[in-house]
Amino acid sequence: MQQTIIGFQKDEVGDWTAVLKCGHRQHVRHNPPLTNRPWVLTESGRQKYIGFTLNCKLCDEVEEEQADF
Repeated sequence: MQQTIIGFQKDEVGDWTAVLKCGHRQHVRHNPPLTNRPWVLTESGRQKYIGFTLNCKLCDEVEEEQADF
């Protein structure tokens, strides 16, 4: 399920996570060559992504569970 990014926070080991409108968090690591997100390393880069959407896997799981009932 697509959810809007409303902010960013670091996790317990210092990796950046996007805070989603649904309340869940999703990692947005810059880990080349696997994941190339240099924008996450700067405050201005992160601010440009406020309002963008990411697929929230946790919301997808909840939706699938509810569909099974």
